[in-house]
Formats: sequence, C-alpha cells, structure tokens
Amino acid sequence: MPSLPDQVFLDTTADRLAALPTVRAVTLGGSRAQGTHRPDSDWDMAIYYRGAFDPADLRAVGWTGEVSEIGAWGGGVFNGGAWLTIDERRVDVHYRDLDVVEHQMAEAEAGRFRIEPLMFHLAGIPTYLVVAELAINEVLRGELPRSAYPDALRATAPGRWHGDAAATLAYAKAGHAPKSALTQVAGAIALATAQTAHAVMAARGQWVTNEKGLVERAGLTAVDALTAGLTPDPEALAARVTEADVLLARAVEAAVRG
Repeated sequence: MPSLPDQVFLDTTADRLAALPTVRAVTLGGSRAQGTHRPDSDWDMAIYYRGAFDPADLRAVGWTGEVSEIGAWGGGVFNGGAWLTIDERRVDVHYRDLDVVEHQMAEAEAGRFRIEPLMFHLAGIPTYLVVAELAINEVLRGELPRSAYPDALRATAPGRWHGDAAATLAYAKAGHAPKSALTQVAGAIALATAQTAHAVMAARGQWVTNEKGLVERAGLTAVDALTAGLTPDPEALAARVTEADVLLARAVEAAVRG
C-alpha cells in the first residue's frame, strides 16, 4: 500500500523530477489530469527539458523500474521515458524535448503534421500529439505554452487521416478480400476506423492523446458489427469493406459539416 496521500506523493515526485538537470517543467497527464481515473490508474507524468537530457540522471534517483534512453520509444516526438514504481504506485514518465514541442506547435498552427508509428497505436500518432498534451495536461512545475486547436489543422488533418483510411480499405478490398484473408481484412477495417476517428476528432477541433476510447468518442462503434460478422468468403469480405468505407466516409462528412 502507498505510504503517502495522493497529493503529497504527487508534490514530492514533481519536485524530484523538476530538480533534474535541464528539466524546465513537469506535467500530469492521462486520466488523472482529466479526472476520469480509477483508484488503480497509472500516474502519467512528463518532463519537459531544454537542451540535452541524460536519462542517467533519472536513473540515479533510485526509483524501481525501467528508464529508457532518448529515442528508445520510436525516435520521433514520443522519444522515450520510464516505467517506474514510486511509493507503490505505477508511474509513467515521458520525455518531452521543448525544442521539438515548440516546433510541432508552429507546424500545427500552419496545418502541417506527420504520422509516426508508435507501439500500442493502430494508426500511429500525429506529431501534433505533443501539442495536444499541452492543451490537456496539468502543469505541476514550471511554465508551458498552451494552444487552442488551430483552424489550419482542422482544415488539413481530416482529409489526410480519411485519405489514409480510404486507401487502407481500397487495398484490403483489392488485395486481401479476393484471397479470403479474413484476418488482414479485419485488421484493415480496424486500422481505417482508427484513422477515421482521428479525422473526425480533427474536424471537431478536439485533441487526441491516445487511442483509448477513440472509436467511441468519434461515434464509430457501428463498425463493430461489421468486424464481428466477418467470414472468409471473398464476396462477403469485399462487401464488408465497402460497408465500412461508406460508414466511415459519412462520419467524416458529418464531422466536417459540423
């Protein structure tokens, strides 16, 4: 059992992280920042550093767990972190390079972004994820900029995400369905649904920081009936892909219309 009350634990942990060399700010994210957590939820925290950050400094604190090197979690905007146990609590600490964050904020304001692969994310993550975190997370130590959802991003992101979804389904219909590749068709529908969910949320001007609950938030749970009823028959698979394509396209159109 934890020995410290939640607020005392949070304050002492934030103080220790803020004291690390080159760290300029510390945030609380995830469900605990949004007030949707359960008693057993993890504590998601991030350290924002300027210049070079050495993970050895975090390791030297002595908390139990795994501390990654910079770039170990894909090498993109989500560039590493640590899985720790602090006072019997599960704590994730993410690394955030302030130079990268500020660059991605400027890119998002101009409507530009990339999509990067990241473990546990079907559709990958947009580089504006680090901007979304600034808008959603609670700043515990230091100061960080905040950003409203950029109009330029609302204009460009839906088309990019839905274009990827449409291409994913087109390939599944032409390449996988005729070969009775049920698993690959199911995967393509799942991927296209996640991509479309990003498109819908972008059209609404709502930030996304991970895929948990994303399909439901975007109003796309009707796709579940399509994947649940899949059979290996080529014609049936092609028909389900077409149904998914129509459903997802209509959802994006509705979101864009507002």
